[in-house]
Amino acid sequence: MYLNNHTYYSLRYGTYDEQSLIDLSLQCGVKHFVITDINNTSACLNFVRLCTLQNLKSIVGIDFRNDNKQLYVGIARNNLGFQELNSFLSDHLHSKKTLPDRAPIFKHAYVVYPLERVMEMGIVRLRESEKIGISTASIRKLIFTKYASYKDHLVILQTTSFRNKRDYNAHRLLRAIDRNLLLSQLPEDQQGHPNDKMIPVEELQEHFKSLPELIENTEKLLQQCSIDFNFDNAQLNENQQIFTENKEDDFKLLSQLAHDGINLRYQDVVDKTAIYERIEKELTTVKRKGFVAYFLINWEICRYARERNYFYVGRGSGANSILAYLLQITEVDPIDLDLYFERFINDYRTSPPDFDLDFSWDDREDITQFIFKRFKNTALLGTYNTFQFRAVIRELGKVFGLPKSDIDKLTSGQLPAHEMDDMHRLVFKYGNLIQGMPNYISIHAGGILITQKNIHYYSATDLPPKGFATVQFDMHIAEDAGIHKFDILAQRGLGKIRDTVSIVKYNQPNANIKDLRACVKEFKEDPEINAMISQAKCIGCFYIESPAMRMLLSKLRTHDYLGLVAASSVIRPGVAQSGMMREYILRTRYPERRKQAHPIMSSIMPDTYGIMVYQEDVIKVAHYYAKLDLGAADVLRRGMSGKYRSREEFKAVEKQYFDNCKKHGRDDKQAKEIWEQIKSFAGYAFAKGHSASYAVESYQSLYLKRYFPLEYMTATLNNGGGFYRPELYVHEAKMCGATIEAPCINNSDFQNTIKGTTIYLALGYLKELEKRTIQRLLESRNFDGPFNSFDDFINRVPISADQAAILIRINAFRFTGLDRCILLWQAYFKLNKKTAVDVQSKLFAPQNKKVNLPQLKTSKLEHAFEQMELLGFPLCSHFELLAQQPDNDLTHKDLPSKKGKTITIYGYVINIKTTHTSNRKRMQFGTFLDRDGGFFDTVMFPQVASKLRFRGSGIYKVTGKVVEEFDFYSIEVTHMDKMDYIQDPRYAEDNPQTIHRLDKQTSLRDRRLGNSTGKRSDEVNMN
Repeated sequence: MYLNNHTYYSLRYGTYDEQSLIDLSLQCGVKHFVITDINNTSACLNFVRLCTLQNLKSIVGIDFRNDNKQLYVGIARNNLGFQELNSFLSDHLHSKKTLPDRAPIFKHAYVVYPLERVMEMGIVRLRESEKIGISTASIRKLIFTKYASYKDHLVILQTTSFRNKRDYNAHRLLRAIDRNLLLSQLPEDQQGHPNDKMIPVEELQEHFKSLPELIENTEKLLQQCSIDFNFDNAQLNENQQIFTENKEDDFKLLSQLAHDGINLRYQDVVDKTAIYERIEKELTTVKRKGFVAYFLINWEICRYARERNYFYVGRGSGANSILAYLLQITEVDPIDLDLYFERFINDYRTSPPDFDLDFSWDDREDITQFIFKRFKNTALLGTYNTFQFRAVIRELGKVFGLPKSDIDKLTSGQLPAHEMDDMHRLVFKYGNLIQGMPNYISIHAGGILITQKNIHYYSATDLPPKGFATVQFDMHIAEDAGIHKFDILAQRGLGKIRDTVSIVKYNQPNANIKDLRACVKEFKEDPEINAMISQAKCIGCFYIESPAMRMLLSKLRTHDYLGLVAASSVIRPGVAQSGMMREYILRTRYPERRKQAHPIMSSIMPDTYGIMVYQEDVIKVAHYYAKLDLGAADVLRRGMSGKYRSREEFKAVEKQYFDNCKKHGRDDKQAKEIWEQIKSFAGYAFAKGHSASYAVESYQSLYLKRYFPLEYMTATLNNGGGFYRPELYVHEAKMCGATIEAPCINNSDFQNTIKGTTIYLALGYLKELEKRTIQRLLESRNFDGPFNSFDDFINRVPISADQAAILIRINAFRFTGLDRCILLWQAYFKLNKKTAVDVQSKLFAPQNKKVNLPQLKTSKLEHAFEQMELLGFPLCSHFELLAQQPDNDLTHKDLPSKKGKTITIYGYVINIKTTHTSNRKRMQFGTFLDRDGGFFDTVMFPQVASKLRFRGSGIYKVTGKVVEEFDFYSIEVTHMDKMDYIQDPRYAEDNPQTIHRLDKQTSLRDRRLGNSTGKRSDEVNMN
């Protein structure tokens, strides 16, 4: 009976999800109804899935509106009708044009016009598929119109958007948020009617008892509509099924590529029996499961990347496949690592296989363009950005007209309960209701769908700013529908590798740089690279540079590839939170400890001493310990993701796990402990193949860092650094032997450049230097050669006085031998505050004003403060800027000899990590550089953390007890003070060289940035 029903995917309009709509309809005795969100199909596929699970008929459609004005409701008769509606909506979403007043002709869909719209447009003739919708409010109007005689075209059109008054109130608040209005200013035409509620079907029919033909027509329409996506059999692959001309040729091509790859990957292996057996096993499974084209599409993407010389990494569970290795999708040998292919694809697995292809952050867009051009039915995967609690509290505060001070207190939790009034309580009441609702559709980080059918067969598409069509459902719905996403992801680590190779070629043209793909095995066996890992000297290297990883590598004494593979997964929260990270360290360091493992667990996971480290370990434990079949074990693995944990099938497996353990005589306490370990993985553990893929990239990074450290650090800086701020990578470059130079107009580029062992910092680091200024500078230098004087520069480069001042202050004209103070005065007189304009090159150099100035000299400290202001950090040591020098010279090297003692040590903070205990008490971990440039680490337990806080970047005087765990030393902080820097010499009253700024605005800005103590207020990395 209900043809127009909204969920909260009618964004900032509806108030409940698909399941709630189904529950509501069943309560009202409604068995057949249509889900029709406003200009959106996000809920449709999941609605069909839920209806399938409950043996309900599913019907979908779209409520087409312009600026909340309802035009018509489209209802799909079948799947093709859904495609028609999606294509029509997508065309208008892509072009951002308004929808037409009258719908086009649909072959497989009905169109229902509200009576008011038909009257407004004066429609005389209706198509067979067009209907007139009559609501309970418009029954009385009907008999006074000519449309009362259109009996065959009349249907009931009762809109449902709310369950109760609370939903309606939330709806009005959402509409006010959407329109950015106070609630009192919300126009009536921007909100639904309070009566847009579902009522029992008998009550609805009672309204129309005088018009029984409407009831009959509505039921007839519903009977003629149905849609199905085979959710009960997700293995019916919806991806592109054919890569060549037919499936037989596809399989021949895959088989040929696999066997061709043997010569590339296993040419040194004498006995290839195991290789051929593994290939045949995987080929058989892949063909049977219908994933042949899936492999070939990934191969095609990687082949294109190799042709373009793009570095990439294939990871995820796909690295467990020898086919992926032979097709050069991955760089991990599954035979060598004994990787479990069934983690990737098995006969029991119903979820899609998963390849993650990582490309450099600036190569991915070209890869995406290639995919969209190469494959016909392609779209990006969507995701839902939901209302977060603090954000919705702030929005509701605005809607209710609360003052900003109240809103700030509410969002920060600083408004005491006794100060709250009714309005404040309403904000919290509806904030809790709206929290978690979808706010808008966004783009998945890297998911791309390539389907056999038209993409609009499944969803309407949006066209975000990047210009790629994007479906309106997320990855979980895609998996349920059997659409296997292709993960095309971006990371900066590959950009570092790619750029290092290029930089080495021009900075050391005679250097012998190894093939990074072909020599991975050699890198794994290089003792110098392995020594870097065991000593945790991995700053800048992919995935292994963070303080936590540096600590773990030290404790594990990791010194080989397999150790790094395990460490890459052990560091993940799943293993750490289960308490098994410490146990893994103990069993790694002390072989006697390994005997404590349960014999079955040891036999299942001998490489990790009976401890679950990888995702596939969950499958193995469930299968061998709890005797679950592989299908149930895979449901358990999927259940590690939060979304699936609430599903009935996962709950059933949980019960089956404990029932089986009891049946097979497992110890209750032990079974529960293992179950808690499984739960704690929570989707964070890696597949072993994934960890192995990460470790390959880490080794490639380590090779470059070991043998080409300066070029590697330059590339690291040019790719946005990594875990830390750029300042630390500049410091690391110095520790590797580089000379660091401030930006220079004759040697610097937009990015950092290296010449020999000297790294010139990028002009792009200068925060207020405009891109067009840099572009003009570089164009002049590239076309007409280096600048030979300041006058030569200002004659050739159109530049304003304030932009010239930035270059002068950073000492970019130091080659002239003139002090920056003199140059600033010259710029003031010669440029005369004129704005830069584009001009043609001058035939004759103009005569600039000559300025007679006294002898002025900028000190090293003044340069340091200019660098801090313009670059964000000084090029000298922060210790040189202290107002009072440390009263001792302790460094990280002294910690072993001070074990168990309370010491005071000084360090420059480079990273702060804030975490919370199980009872929500705050803890903080700090990583510092000592005066020699070495690292030391601190921890503040809750009792201390409640009293002490970091106050931004700077040098701290740290007092605490030196502790050691597994040869890793740290300091348990008892007291901490931030050290003062010297007074900024540029603003000292007794400084005779203090000069006038080029304009008042610049002067005021600079004085705000500086302060008399020289303290910094920058925020540090809080990861």
